[in-house]
Amino acid sequence: MKKMWLCIVLCMWTLVGSTQNASVHLIPQPVDLQILSGSFLLNSQTGIGYNRPESRTVAEMLAQKLNSATGFALKAENNQNAVIQLFLNEKPNSQLGKEGYTLEVGSQKVVLVANQVAGLFYGVQTLLQLFPPEIESKKIINGIEWQAQAVKITDYPRFGWRGIMLDVSRHFYDKEAVKAYIDQLVRYKMNIFHWHLTDDEGWRIEIKSLPKLTSIGAWRVARHGRFGERAAPKPNEAATYGGFYTQDDIKEIVAYAQARHVTIIPEIDVPGHSMAAIAAYPELSCKKDTSTRVSCGARFSEWYGNGTFKMLIENALNPADEKVYEFLDKVFTEVAALFPAPYIHVGGDECYKGFWLQDAGCQALMKKLKIRHVEDLQGYFMARLEKILTAKGKKLLGWDEILEGGISPGATVMSWRGIKGGIEAAEHGHDVVMSPTTYAYLDYTQGDPTIDPPIYANLRLKKTYSFEPVPEGVNPKYILGVQGNLWTEQVQNFRHIEYMSYPRAWALAEIGWSSKSGRTWENFVQRLETNFKRADAAQVNYSKAVYDPIIRTYKKADKLMLELESEIGEVDIHYTLDESMPDNFSPKYSQTIAVPEGPVNLRVQAYRRGKPIGHLITLKRSQLEERVGKF
Repeated sequence: MKKMWLCIVLCMWTLVGSTQNASVHLIPQPVDLQILSGSFLLNSQTGIGYNRPESRTVAEMLAQKLNSATGFALKAENNQNAVIQLFLNEKPNSQLGKEGYTLEVGSQKVVLVANQVAGLFYGVQTLLQLFPPEIESKKIINGIEWQAQAVKITDYPRFGWRGIMLDVSRHFYDKEAVKAYIDQLVRYKMNIFHWHLTDDEGWRIEIKSLPKLTSIGAWRVARHGRFGERAAPKPNEAATYGGFYTQDDIKEIVAYAQARHVTIIPEIDVPGHSMAAIAAYPELSCKKDTSTRVSCGARFSEWYGNGTFKMLIENALNPADEKVYEFLDKVFTEVAALFPAPYIHVGGDECYKGFWLQDAGCQALMKKLKIRHVEDLQGYFMARLEKILTAKGKKLLGWDEILEGGISPGATVMSWRGIKGGIEAAEHGHDVVMSPTTYAYLDYTQGDPTIDPPIYANLRLKKTYSFEPVPEGVNPKYILGVQGNLWTEQVQNFRHIEYMSYPRAWALAEIGWSSKSGRTWENFVQRLETNFKRADAAQVNYSKAVYDPIIRTYKKADKLMLELESEIGEVDIHYTLDESMPDNFSPKYSQTIAVPEGPVNLRVQAYRRGKPIGHLITLKRSQLEERVGKF
């Protein structure tokens, strides 16, 4: 009888727990979450305490965040009897590691415990998500009961590398924007900020021993419109668009990130993607063309659709010139001193070697090295560069092309061209960060290309969330983690950075933190919508493309066939093909549609519970024909 009663109680608890779990919408999903009865009510008398001096900063950050929305004047004190307690373990809990924590929220108190300050910081992010979305407001909100659901949580990350790359070369964003972006990322427990500081379109970091890098390399002529379609610089046209970070700016941002447990990985992209550096110091190139300008987004290359390309303007450093290595030593001496991270990212991607083939010095070097393929010159270049970094106490990190010329066992690979490079690198014993275009490129279109600014590829939120960073058969110890990349050719302002980042960056945050077995798309969608409300309260921009129908076409005999699909559940898709505007009384999609002959227009709108959500999408027949088999 006792066993039967115990079974009934456990079953009831399971049902209650699963029901209540639906009301706690945390991203990323904790390792273990138990919903308890009751809630904690924050008020103006709530105290915030910590037990060790090193925890003070985190406690003060919590107080500041709570005060900004509530209007309270909460203070953090070294007080072990406070209502909200932030405690460091005297004896480390091996389960939690460096970034894990336990959090117990009860009706009378909140207890957050971790081995290290980073764990407290991430526990605070979870605690804040338990309060109403309005807690994210930057101004005081009245009339809210600041309740947090009672819970018991044990949590720690799956991967140590949970990152986002921001390209500040294509467009420059000031230091306050960079800080704001870091603040947004850490709310979801991301801990790596990969800072793409140099490229063809601008050199963004002050190097005091090489002043032309910023006096010339940080500026280009002003242009509008899509990259690759802009007019080239006119003779003597002033370069007025751009900017750079002084070394004092860098130090300030690095300190800001460190206080939030973020490691900044700087990237100086070489030997290719170096047009800005060559514009400043043309002697670093093979042709030494003094007319080279910082790229303004005009067409400077031809791509052939199979991954191969030709540069119309030289943008690669000369691997046969000793002055190049003297230049690199100066650059990395100053970069290494500014960034405490163990890694420096050196790019290594998309290096066009056609100008090397034509250069007598490069050909002589190949003969001296007894190498037959010009691609091997990049291996030589990277080996020289790695010695420079090693002498400065740094590890070389590069895009997966660095594998092609041969790299040392200590080099780390960031796999962007799918996961193949990551698999190859791991098989050879290299540490790997998984960052494939197919799942992690945040510059790709999120929804229908007629709604979002078009780019050459599409990446839906559901596809991003499906990513598994550890390929089958690969030793997990070599996979450091996951990273999303935001290239900014088409991203000119900070609101657009936010729009392209979220919610896909939230999906990547969960992939990096949460256990593989604890993640499902359906559950993520439920939590996602609450986090949309949190973003609204914080005035953070984001894409709602997840609500927009996916529109696919194919041919059956000579007939144009149409399929409609939704990424999320509980959505009805209504459409018209008769020139009327769709509403919730229009035909509801249930099966493949044969598109009528003639110049018809498709109009599609998603509805939930009788109300429209997402965008109205309108496509001409010619557009439907163009996307046959593409989406």
